[in-house]
Amino acid sequence: MAGKKGKKRSETCNCFPLSDEENVTSDLMDTTLNQRRPAGWRAIPFVLGNETFERLASYGLMANFMVYLQREYHMNQVEAATILNGWSAASNFAPVIGAYVSDAFMGKFWTIVLGSFSSLLGMMIMTLTALLPPLRPPPCADEDLQQCQCIPYNGAQLGVLMVSLCWLSIGTGGIKPCSIPFSVDQFDLTTEEGRKGNNSFYNLYYTTQTIVLLITQTVVVYIQNDISWALGFGIPTLCMIFAIVLFFVGTRIYVYIKPKGSVVAGVAQVFVAAYKKRRFYIPVDGVDGQFYDPPLTTSLLCVRELHLTTQYRFLNKAALVIDDEVNPDGSCKNPWMFCTIQQVEDVKCLLNIIPIWVTSILGFLAMNQQGTFTVSQALKMDLQFGATIKIPAGSVGVITLIAIAVWLPFYDRVLVPALEKITKLEGGITVLQRIGVGNLFSILTMLVSGFVETKRRNSALSHGGPDGVAPMSVMWLTPQLILIGFAEIFSIVGLIEFYNKQFPEHMRSIGNSLIYLTFSLASYASNWIITIVNDVTGRSGSSWLSGDINKSKLDKFYFLIAGISLLDFVVFMFCARRYHYRGSVRIN
Repeated sequence: MAGKKGKKRSETCNCFPLSDEENVTSDLMDTTLNQRRPAGWRAIPFVLGNETFERLASYGLMANFMVYLQREYHMNQVEAATILNGWSAASNFAPVIGAYVSDAFMGKFWTIVLGSFSSLLGMMIMTLTALLPPLRPPPCADEDLQQCQCIPYNGAQLGVLMVSLCWLSIGTGGIKPCSIPFSVDQFDLTTEEGRKGNNSFYNLYYTTQTIVLLITQTVVVYIQNDISWALGFGIPTLCMIFAIVLFFVGTRIYVYIKPKGSVVAGVAQVFVAAYKKRRFYIPVDGVDGQFYDPPLTTSLLCVRELHLTTQYRFLNKAALVIDDEVNPDGSCKNPWMFCTIQQVEDVKCLLNIIPIWVTSILGFLAMNQQGTFTVSQALKMDLQFGATIKIPAGSVGVITLIAIAVWLPFYDRVLVPALEKITKLEGGITVLQRIGVGNLFSILTMLVSGFVETKRRNSALSHGGPDGVAPMSVMWLTPQLILIGFAEIFSIVGLIEFYNKQFPEHMRSIGNSLIYLTFSLASYASNWIITIVNDVTGRSGSSWLSGDINKSKLDKFYFLIAGISLLDFVVFMFCARRYHYRGSVRIN
């Protein structure tokens, strides 16, 4: 019945009224009702292996795609960076759509299957562009390429390339938002073993991502640059085929959760109900029966119960009991006129998260530049390392991965325990503090990048050869690549933790997709800034981002990004100080 305070929720809560999907999940976790217990770690290799090989395919393109577009399609760096950023934006926006389709229609399993075959098709088309000469412009000598005298690509060739990228984006949209939630479904969260396995899974997930990036930026890039582009694309394509086979091998042990509607409707119901009851007054001192707070008997995850708060008080009207709105069994008659306290508080959680999410978009601008213009810098530097090793320009990002691989275990095993003893907080510092530290590293990255580029350009103009390569080792890029690694550890991992802890439990898949949406909007913002800077500075005849990097003013562009990131950091600090955590954990 409405408002009964004697029926507590045994320290669990539901963000929205239990759907059929959630009831199925509860049955699956109940050994008396479920014919298939969650397999835990036995199922993870099949699920995680699928995404690992999908990332190997997509990252294998991303690591060296700037070089591929410039050398094989004869694009200048602005054209190549625009396409790369556009593809990155589409790939990072697609998981939001994939999460909705999964929750509302297809379910996680079939969404991953669709994404896997889409990625395979995209990789096959991309391999064909490197294998069949008619699908790309005629070869061009390096001298003609530097002087922009090569035959450009035609519309058909660009169209085939874009079709490949579209299929890859669709594949990403199906796999990325569902892989982590589907993996979590395989753990029995009602047992201590299942909860520990779930916690360890996130560490394994990030570790595999780092390993994949190391492989793509070393082995794959080497094959693409020094052996064959077709072979460099063909190997990830074969890996994608193996990933699909591996994923289907585990079908006999997976736990499947049926889709029964989107949680987006639950959010809309709160606003609609609050609007329809806008003329009613909220009682100052609530008593039993005034607000709809039914007891919940089952829950998908163990979380803290949320009580009615005064924040965004106008939304509380959605849970206000008016006349006869409750059925005899305790359910509400019309969810578009009447919502639970839990629904209302979950919507408030989302409203609190939005400012943090918005500020994180511009916080990723520095990471976008390291994936595009840093490669352009490396192409005009001495790539020789030692007497025999020549570093591919697309592989300089390995320095970032090494920094992550070294720093992350130290941070997790040494620094965090020490901080926990001082602050008495789980993790040593709050999640928002961690994100803020990452934003500071992003600003520092752009400042260092600007100073290094100034030195590189001066060296190229003063002592460079006819090819425009500066007599300056590519290892000068190491400081900025290490700093961006630190920014990634604090910002990205911090946001993943923030969304998983602060999002309502039945919107975790949406929360995971929000990470990729942030990347997407950051890529679009980066494209927008690049276009404006190129147009505005080009009016004077000397663009900051001209086709010849030695004649451009890339250092000034880096300083501009540092200034934008600094302003964004100030706004983030303001929002972070006003944020109310859904629940913080202190260590006794």
